[in-house]
Amino acid sequence: MGTLVCTGAALQCSFGTTPATFSASSTDVSANGAGAGAVSDVGAENVPAFGMCTSMSNPQVASASAAAETLTPQPCQPVLSPWTPGSSSVTVDGNPALDDASTCLCSWGGTISVGSPGQAGATVT
Repeated sequence: MGTLVCTGAALQCSFGTTPATFSASSTDVSANGAGAGAVSDVGAENVPAFGMCTSMSNPQVASASAAAETLTPQPCQPVLSPWTPGSSSVTVDGNPALDDASTCLCSWGGTISVGSPGQAGATVT
């Protein structure tokens, strides 16, 4: 059983240099006063940048690193797939709810995970 991810959750990318703060799209569903997340919450308004990107799969990082002949991080611009697996029994606005065991992938090779769900009282299965 996972903990429901809500607005204010701390996220981390395996290739990012700083954490990011999650913002749920839903304004109709909340837990402990914070908007509840869904697996479809992967836009820039939901998951902001993680500081600098260090993935050589990112064309900007690869280009800058080749020119400098050393790894040269560039500003993070996440391109994300939906979160998986999400809740099997709880939905938010018609999509599986986002729990703290879910991850999503960035097109540049990073894995985004939940460091802190943004609330502690609501659990999902």
